[in-house]
Amino acid sequence: MFKGSLPALVTPFRNGALDLDTLKKLIEWHIGEGSSGLVPVGTTGESPTLSHAEHETVVEEVVKAVAGRIPVIAGAGSNNTVESIRLARHAEKVGADALLVVTPYYNKPTQRGLVAHFTAVHDCCELPIIIYNIPGRSVVDMLPETMGELAQLPRIVGVKDATGDLARVSDQRITCGPDFCQLSGEDATAHGFNAQGGVGCISVTANVAPRLSAQMQAACLEGDYAKALELQDRLMPLHKAIFTEPGLVGVKYAMSRLDLCSDEVRLPLTELTDPTKELVDAGLRHAGLMN
Repeated sequence: MFKGSLPALVTPFRNGALDLDTLKKLIEWHIGEGSSGLVPVGTTGESPTLSHAEHETVVEEVVKAVAGRIPVIAGAGSNNTVESIRLARHAEKVGADALLVVTPYYNKPTQRGLVAHFTAVHDCCELPIIIYNIPGRSVVDMLPETMGELAQLPRIVGVKDATGDLARVSDQRITCGPDFCQLSGEDATAHGFNAQGGVGCISVTANVAPRLSAQMQAACLEGDYAKALELQDRLMPLHKAIFTEPGLVGVKYAMSRLDLCSDEVRLPLTELTDPTKELVDAGLRHAGLMN
């Protein structure tokens, strides 16, 4: 259902407010560059600092602009189950194709709590759900056995795995089944993730290098891992540079260098330091995206 390169879409700002005109231009650009789908208002979309109204506006505007040409997987995660249900129902109402739901952060639920949370979101609407497992941010790790239990629900269809543990792909193939949609959530290991059984990446770097990211993912899906590795080699310095500081800050700066959008972010995030800017510039040049 979902595969290839799916940019974890940034939310452009101008003078502190949503920049919807730029957002719509980015959507057209991503479709033209070969992205397989779009994932608005995840962490890279600065969901922690968007108001509920802004969150819902971004989802609605992305769905309208995409107009069914590629899938839209709307972020609907929260550490408050009631809030996640609200976001899920809104995404369904405005026509999103699926939901990305992160493991509840900060309050550290047990595995039993994770099952209860995802079951409640599953039962509130009819959209497919991609679990987002990122223990480095949420401080809770959904174990493969727990994921396997949730995979028995008809609309829990996949995972965005940002553990960085490539063995997880094989573990989750055993507990969830080989048809469970496994998407990487970490650009630097996306090539290896696919070799283990993944089918794509919800990518930060694809915000600034969508064509290269799409080509790399397409080569993996075709089984041409040698070609995919050449593309990953071109992208790797950019991956590393973007994540030297928070990834969304790095990728917005990179996008600003290509005149795609402003590098503006919301506090508590701040603009990149000059040494990191130099690393990002070097990564853009290595990838052939900037002279």
